[in-house]
Amino acid sequence: MDLHAEFGALDIYLFDQLLRGRITRRDRVVDAGCGMGRNVAWMLRSGYDVWGLDPDPDAIREVRALPSALAPPAGERFRLERLQDASFPEGFATVVISSAVLHFARDDDEFDAMLGGTWRMLARGGMLFCRLASTIGLEARIMPAGGSARRYRLPDGTTRYLVDEAQLVARTRELGGKLLDPLKTTVVQDQRAMTTWVVRKD
Repeated sequence: MDLHAEFGALDIYLFDQLLRGRITRRDRVVDAGCGMGRNVAWMLRSGYDVWGLDPDPDAIREVRALPSALAPPAGERFRLERLQDASFPEGFATVVISSAVLHFARDDDEFDAMLGGTWRMLARGGMLFCRLASTIGLEARIMPAGGSARRYRLPDGTTRYLVDEAQLVARTRELGGKLLDPLKTTVVQDQRAMTTWVVRKD
């Protein structure tokens, strides 16, 4: 089997959730910031009930063209929208994916709006799978970028809105959620730290 042809660029930490049975064909999945569909291509081909949104028209054009085993086809399932303006109904999804999206917030207000729009789409009992850049493990190697207190320049030269452990624990509690896994952070040498935040909506 050609694994790359089968699974493409599917996030390995999202794949872990699939392997553990936390995302199934019984779920309605929304990719909140789907980009060109790297995390939904396999699910679409495999008949998962997948929807998505992204503010980039080129990305939406690409993801709408992905092959799909679904009716309605993928082209009708992906919307050109910002997270904070999402038109999906409240509680629409049993799984929401947010992979490498929230760290593009410009400040606290935009982060709150993006997270709020993401959380609103999730049904009670559903799961938010989130991967985002953080300060964890890089505290001595990041530099404030000015403006928002949480905007930092990373060793890889990019500037991101970075969360920390205390913020994610507090947000979990404030949202009325429960951590399904402990926070897990991967520190990529001389580049960035990416934290996986998996939450159930109680």
